[in-house]
Amino acid sequence: SARDVALRAQVSVAIVSGALNGIENVSDQTRARVTAAAAELGYVPHAGARSLSLAKTHAIGVVLPDLHGEFFSEIVRGMDREASDRGYLLLLSNMHADPRQAAMALRTMRGRVDGLMVMAPHLGEAAIREALPPGLPVVLLNTRASIAGRPSIRVDNRGGAAAVAEHLAATGRKRIVHIAGPRDNIDAQERADAFCDTLSRHKGVASQVMQGDFSEESGFAAVTELVRSGRSFDAVFAANDMMAIGALQALREHGLAVPADVAVAGFDDIPLARHLGLTTVDVHIAELGRRAVDRLVPMLGTGQQADGGEELHAPALVIRATTARQA
Repeated sequence: SARDVALRAQVSVAIVSGALNGIENVSDQTRARVTAAAAELGYVPHAGARSLSLAKTHAIGVVLPDLHGEFFSEIVRGMDREASDRGYLLLLSNMHADPRQAAMALRTMRGRVDGLMVMAPHLGEAAIREALPPGLPVVLLNTRASIAGRPSIRVDNRGGAAAVAEHLAATGRKRIVHIAGPRDNIDAQERADAFCDTLSRHKGVASQVMQGDFSEESGFAAVTELVRSGRSFDAVFAANDMMAIGALQALREHGLAVPADVAVAGFDDIPLARHLGLTTVDVHIAELGRRAVDRLVPMLGTGQQADGGEELHAPALVIRATTARQA
């Protein structure tokens, strides 16, 4: 215990706390004596006591709409690497669709973290404003609205989806299906709108939208419904890679060749997409996470928000085997 370390080093418990927590008014000689005593006794400061004594947790809260799947694994990987380099730990929670539960998830972070990174593409501006804890530095990721004093980072969904639509039209596809993400998700809405707007300018190219929910199962279900209904299609653009993977599975099960019969493209460029040769939109997922930490850390400990402002990250179309040009 800290008391044992104090006895061994012949100092007070308060001096032990100050020495081990880097407080400046402890002499180097005393700090060395306390550190040696702690090492001899195998004493490690309790994280909760440490945060109380410093009024800082050295933790960053991360609130995401989901904690499963390769997209979220990648964004957390980028966050964790940068946070660790800067001496912070991550505390993760998921953001439910219900605004009341979302507010609760954010409130539980208060006192446990020095700042928050929040991804809430499914919440409206009013719900986000209400849910964010006042006085806590926050960076928003892929969220519906910019909020004064809250820096935000977003992917250029429209640019990415338009690039996929143009690519499929340029490779000779004439009946293109879009499997959209959830209706209340801003990323999904922007991708669907850009897909429809872009193809409306291509004469002789027909488009239709099927509803999905970003899950692999919904991509499988959408393509299965298309095949069973007898509707003709020669390309599928799914609003994320997981739905594209589900679409690939359904096409295989129904004996349709990719890309000879049907081209398939996704969005995100999760690691699995590379292994499957899936054409997709690279949004540099881990870099988004890294950049969120980069924006947040300067606000920590200052008690002030940054000036805000939105960063729009340009994704890149990555063309692979699943959309090879038709003969």
